[in-house]
Amino acid sequence: MSLAAATRSETTKQFSTAMWWVLALVLAGYVGLTAAALGFVFSAAATGALPGDAPRLPEEGLAGLLYSTATSVGYVFPLLIGTLMVTAEFRHKTLTPTFLATPRRGRVVWAKLFVGVLLGVLYGAIGIVASVGPSVGFLAGYGLDTALTSVDTWAQFGRMLLAYVLWVLVGIGVGALVRNQVGAIVGVLVFTQFVEPIARVAASFVEQIGDATRYLPGAASDALVGASVFTMSMPGGSAEVLEWWVGGLVLAGYAAVFLVLGYLVSWRRDVS
Repeated sequence: MSLAAATRSETTKQFSTAMWWVLALVLAGYVGLTAAALGFVFSAAATGALPGDAPRLPEEGLAGLLYSTATSVGYVFPLLIGTLMVTAEFRHKTLTPTFLATPRRGRVVWAKLFVGVLLGVLYGAIGIVASVGPSVGFLAGYGLDTALTSVDTWAQFGRMLLAYVLWVLVGIGVGALVRNQVGAIVGVLVFTQFVEPIARVAASFVEQIGDATRYLPGAASDALVGASVFTMSMPGGSAEVLEWWVGGLVLAGYAAVFLVLGYLVSWRRDVS
């Protein structure tokens, strides 16, 4: 089977199940609700509308910060869909007929990567719309600048799409390396929701580990996007971060390492 045929087959395989749109709906709902809550609080804080002696947030950069909710809290969804693209095949034994139809296993990997890029762009667009919609509503409602006419804002959107694509590719690599679906999903959730956030918070208090945590995948993703609610909310949130292009290279490096290891360690093993 040619690469084009393998890619068509992979596309049909991914979009013929409910998994992709279920995750997409959850992504839209989760990011949208988070963006709405933060949009209300931050917009009110920027205009001094919060009761009591709440600190007033600067208006500059507020729009980009709210828009980045799509990646700072939603990156786990492209990571999960990438992981499921591979582990579901191991779990349901569909990889055996796939390899029989396409004996060159590297070609199957490339097909998954091409479809992964498509899914990354799709999920990225959904995440951006889900974060921008409520944010614009609250910013405009409080008379704040939405920055939608700024070139920098649209450049940020482009970097957010790139981050989503890279997270899907990281997920494909993780799924190829960790063949057990439950183990892979649990590992992804534990690392993204507990291990890395705790490490990054600890780095705010322990200077010696600050340089290392900048190169964690979530921190690299935030650096690529150029804004993050997570970074702002931490003590020491003004600590030096990577340049956006360095963050992109680091995240791409994670994807490459997991993909190569997955191919060498697991992908070429017997699956029957």
